[in-house]
Amino acid sequence: MTHVGFMPFIKWAGGKTQLLDVIRERLPASFDSYYEPFIGGGAVFLKTCPQRAYINDINPQLINVYKQIKNEVESLITYINFLDNRECNLEFYLEQRDLYNKKIINEIYDVESAGLLIWLNKHCFNGLYRVNKKGLFNVPYNKKIIGSSIVPDNVRAISEYLNKNKVIISCSDFEEFCDIISTNNAFVYLDSPYVPMSETASFTDYSKSGFLYEDHKRLADLFKRLDQKGVRLMLSNNDVKLVRELYEEYIIESIDVKRNINSRGDKRWGKEVIIRNYE
Repeated sequence: MTHVGFMPFIKWAGGKTQLLDVIRERLPASFDSYYEPFIGGGAVFLKTCPQRAYINDINPQLINVYKQIKNEVESLITYINFLDNRECNLEFYLEQRDLYNKKIINEIYDVESAGLLIWLNKHCFNGLYRVNKKGLFNVPYNKKIIGSSIVPDNVRAISEYLNKNKVIISCSDFEEFCDIISTNNAFVYLDSPYVPMSETASFTDYSKSGFLYEDHKRLADLFKRLDQKGVRLMLSNNDVKLVRELYEEYIIESIDVKRNINSRGDKRWGKEVIIRNYE
């Protein structure tokens, strides 16, 4: 395992950039295999740079971005540069959003789809990824002048890392993904959509099916099963009663955090928990 690390190429709700040092300090001293069922923006994964990793997300468009960075990085950079060189206004933004949604409807996972997601992420309100019940991206334009949507050298370095190491990229439900986890010195980082602080404080519209109480219960049951198999586990979530009840038998630490995605500045600070089954 190396620790050079890369910058996340996309902003994602619940991103862990600001907590990297806190999380890194609590990682196991060593492990042979790294698993992340909810990869999102991949801040922890990209900073840790494990030599053997299995990453997953339920969002097929997001997973397509990782695959295109691995397999078609130069074509991806070229396409994003093409979009960045166009004059961006509301009309152009809506055109690209419509094009991206056509990709979603037709289940097209190509360089253009990946480039559109990255570009929209930089030009949409608050870097938010949200879809409606039909699974279509519906975040409005941020009305800001943006420079480059990516750092080409960073994305190239990520591509090189993905190709030089054993990194398996998949798109499935988290329980299905975790079926592949062996107990041979494995470490799993679980950063699921969070339990809301209140009914309106958070959103989980990363996929059209959302992430409900039943899913959090499934996740807690999975945590216990993997713990019983001897797998080392770390989980992040909001510091709320439900989370503490679901994981009461494990090590729970409360951490102060500043929210990256929230439209009300007076509510940007909050508390999260880091939960582990190891010292």
